[in-house]
Order: sequence, then structure tokens, then C-alpha cells
Amino acid sequence: MSLTNIEEFMPEKLAKAIANPLFPTLDNALRSGRHVSSEDLDSHAYLIEFEKELAMFYRRYNAELVRAPEGFLYLRPRSTSLIGRSVLSEIDMLVGKVLCFLYLSPERLAHEGIFTNQELFDELLVLADEQKLMKLVTNRASGSDLDREKLFDKVKTALRRLRRLGMLIPIGENGKFRISESVFRFGADVRTGDDVREAQLRLIRDGEAVVHQQASSQSSLLDDIDTNNQEMLEMQQDVEQAGQESSI
Repeated sequence: MSLTNIEEFMPEKLAKAIANPLFPTLDNALRSGRHVSSEDLDSHAYLIEFEKELAMFYRRYNAELVRAPEGFLYLRPRSTSLIGRSVLSEIDMLVGKVLCFLYLSPERLAHEGIFTNQELFDELLVLADEQKLMKLVTNRASGSDLDREKLFDKVKTALRRLRRLGMLIPIGENGKFRISESVFRFGADVRTGDDVREAQLRLIRDGEAVVHQQASSQSSLLDDIDTNNQEMLEMQQDVEQAGQESSI
């Protein structure tokens, strides 16, 4: 007879969740930043069934298992978490915002939810200031065909990373994909309906800082990237200062 009674330390349902064959792979995916949506049938059903128990499990690591209003789940590590945090690049953020825009657009229905890398790239060029986009290639970029090719390569790299995070589902091997509901992670700043700056500040405090963009029209969706980045940095400094003052 074992001298250790596991039920004294771990609830039975949590033990059942960890013993599930899905747990090792899914746990690793969540720790790597994966977002699990309803398209991930078995994994999503598993997380919904054991959501309460797994939320308690990850709290021990100072991380929060979040279920977004759209239904997808992901792990949000806090600043003191034992689980590492990854930071998206500016081009990753821009591509994510365009994916979210396309998810809500009439074109999604017209395309039966399927887009190509080239269509995403073309949409990015329409929505964003091309000169500022070219700076993501190099400060010397002039908008030449070679610069566009380099930018397209960066966009494809961003799409591969967002695919690993569960933001899109690849279809075949021809650069086609379906956008997942998880892209609403990039729309969190405008989903609340609160004051923009207050909502943005709250997101920064929660570790979900995103560059806010006005979404009223295509022409204004991704304007003033540099200005918004500066505002985000200033708000981050405000948060740090407020934290220091509260600890005095």
C-alpha cells in the first residue's frame, strides 16, 4: 500500500486531466503560446471539460488559462511566471491585425474562409502605409521589386509563426489557409468598447499590449504605426512608474 495518498494533494479530476493522453502535447503547446480554438476539436473539448482544474494547475506557475469571449483558450503568463513569454515582432503584429480584419470582412464569405499568402500580402499593402512597411525591410528600402520580395518573405515568416500560435489553419501546401477565431486576440483592444487609452493601458497591465489602430475604415486601419508605438512605450512607462509609486 502506498504511503502517499494522491487525493490529499491533487483533486481527482485534475489527476484525470493530467493522466489524459492529450495533456503532454497540449501542455507543451500552451506553454509555447498556442491558442486553442474550436477548430482543434479534441484539444478544445478537453480544455473545456477540465478548464477549472487546469486553471488551478497553471496558477501554480503564475499563469492564467484564459477563455476569450470568442471561445478560444490560451495561456497568459504573468511577469512572475515560471513559464516563458514570447514577444511578437512589429510585422507579426501587423499581419495579425490584418488577419483579424479579413476574418470580419465580406471577402471571407466570398472566399469561403480561404485566403492565400499573396492575398494577405496585397491586403497589407492596401491597409498600411507602404513607406513605413518598407522600413521593416531596411531603412534604405525604396519600394523596389527586390524590397517588395524581401517584405513578402517577412510576411510569410510572420504567417508561419502565427500558424504555430494557432491563428490560422494551413490548407494544402500552396500557401492557402483558413483564419482561426483566435485572431481576435489582435482585436482585444477594440473589443471592449471602453475608452481606447484606458483599454490599452489595461491590456498592457495584463501583459497583452497591442498597438491600437482605428478600425473604422480600410484606409485608417494601420495608419500612424510609429506614433502608436511611441504611445504604447509611454503607457508602459506610466505603468512601471505607477507600480513603483504603489510599492513605496
